[in-house]
Amino acid sequence: MHSAKTMFGLVNDIRSYPKFLPWCANAKLISDGPSEMVASLKIAKGKIGHKFTTRNQLSENERIEMELIDGPFKYLKGVWQFKPLHDHACKVSLDLDFEFSGRLTAMALSTLFNEAANTMVDAFCKRANEIYG
Repeated sequence: MHSAKTMFGLVNDIRSYPKFLPWCANAKLISDGPSEMVASLKIAKGKIGHKFTTRNQLSENERIEMELIDGPFKYLKGVWQFKPLHDHACKVSLDLDFEFSGRLTAMALSTLFNEAANTMVDAFCKRANEIYG
């Protein structure tokens, strides 16, 4: 179990994603501020991959709201939430809503992106256990 502050920090540390997310080939921080961040991720598996950029609104230790700036989607919105259960535990959730920009893009990327989305919360919990015990 880990605090909301700890889990928020892990999710917000975008530069570290390629170290522990197998589908993340690259992560770049474009701008960073106390309440907003712009970041670009390249998701890839084998030769299939694509880059996308989001603007992330930060509510420290509580939530991160993501909105698409650029990428292979008609739209992409997501919300990470960190709900404290007590001082050293929280519930982490991720809600994603997206649609690919075209049929071919959807065919090429849907399996990869769905796999990434479905394993994301578990990957961060595992990472927290590796770092903090």
